[in-house]
Amino acid sequence: MCFGEALTETFPVISCRATQRHKPESTIFASMSTELLLSILFINLAMVLYSIGVWAERIQRKLKWWHLWFFWSGLVSDTIGTSAMFIIAGSFWQPTFHGFTGKAAILIMLFHAVWATVVLARKQENMILNFHKFSLVVWIIWMIPMLSGMILGASV
Repeated sequence: MCFGEALTETFPVISCRATQRHKPESTIFASMSTELLLSILFINLAMVLYSIGVWAERIQRKLKWWHLWFFWSGLVSDTIGTSAMFIIAGSFWQPTFHGFTGKAAILIMLFHAVWATVVLARKQENMILNFHKFSLVVWIIWMIPMLSGMILGASV
């Protein structure tokens, strides 16, 4: 029984449907699980954060402490998004191209962030000035599972 039924007896022009709040029939997010939404959100956030760190360093041609924040934040975001994907897949191990490259990319990102921290802590100017070359290689490798995920996800 809706609130409008009492009104429809008195005023036949008003229907129950007219008195209920309008709810959209469907949205792009209606069919997505929470895990899928989280994975999409965090993996895209990782792309933005990691790209800012890598490309800012590349443009400045010098590794700086603030770049580390973007490296580490991108890594954490990617790990959260990938973990949500593991929940969806029901397993950590997926013997697919995307599964392999995704895990490899996270490990490479971890190595990259740790090594950047070590380079800055040691204050070796030559390494600080050349680190952007390594960062770009890591970013390109990281983009492989990023793009394969977009392509595979769009085809499902």
